[in-house]
Amino acid sequence: MRAVWLKEFGGPEMLVPGEAPDPVPGAGQALIAVEFVNITFVETQMRAGAAPFPMKEPPVILGNGVGGVVTAVGPGADGGLVGRRVVSATGGSGAYAEMVAVDAAGVLEVPDAVALDDAVALLADGRTAVMMLRAVEPKPGERVLVEAAAGGVGTLFVQLAKAAGAVVVAAVGGSHKAELPMRLGADEAVDYRESGWTEKAGQVDVVLDGVGGDVAREAFTLLREGGRMISFGLASGEWANIPEEDAAARGVTLVQATATPEELREFTQTALAEAAAGRLRPVIGQRFPLDGAADAHAAIQSRATVGKTLLEVR
Repeated sequence: MRAVWLKEFGGPEMLVPGEAPDPVPGAGQALIAVEFVNITFVETQMRAGAAPFPMKEPPVILGNGVGGVVTAVGPGADGGLVGRRVVSATGGSGAYAEMVAVDAAGVLEVPDAVALDDAVALLADGRTAVMMLRAVEPKPGERVLVEAAAGGVGTLFVQLAKAAGAVVVAAVGGSHKAELPMRLGADEAVDYRESGWTEKAGQVDVVLDGVGGDVAREAFTLLREGGRMISFGLASGEWANIPEEDAAARGVTLVQATATPEELREFTQTALAEAAAGRLRPVIGQRFPLDGAADAHAAIQSRATVGKTLLEVR
């Protein structure tokens, strides 16, 4: 089968298309003919050898989210899955490929009303958005600042926070990205690359931090007493690293979201159900062929992308 290999840590050019053995489903596994691959920002950090957690040494096939059709199952797996459209994590690697063998118990069937590419866009980002919003519980009328509001998770946050009755302030990295969250229902938009952006944003009750670093620390200063802040990404390359004592002194809570595997599955199912009902729309901003994985990484790394980035395999 065709796959994309990370030969060694480095730039996007280190992602090289090539051949890999066809996977065979083992006990309890399902074999998926991949149609779409979810790409995340953290995978660009993994490729560079700068991920915030341990990872496999190259050569390795990156990627942790796919969507496709189950073509076979191994011993002990549910044979009823064969022929079904599903999305699934791959266990941390192996997704940039034409076929993957995954734990059959972990696959999620895609509702008939949801396109497969949309389901892949919601696999990780939808789960994250649902989990984080439940953790901070925005109330009707509260002002919610969404960092990286034009990104895959950010665009979902905008929709979900508005549905909860919040006033949404979309913080984007570049004025040209402001139109997208506004079109999705954001009430205001600010460019966090501009000096003085916090004055335009004003005080808020919730910060959804997807950038980290200086932007997150500036956003923290906007929180009113009783405010909550939660981090879902570190596009800047570092976490906010706000001391707990600083938050306590201002009457602010730094929220940490935790979940069991069963709860994570339920979060993704909730996102898929909301999409099936027409209440949540993932934004797929750009698509690349499987052999163009290096170009996809370069686009994400350059901050040129909006919404979700997918690889189209077939």
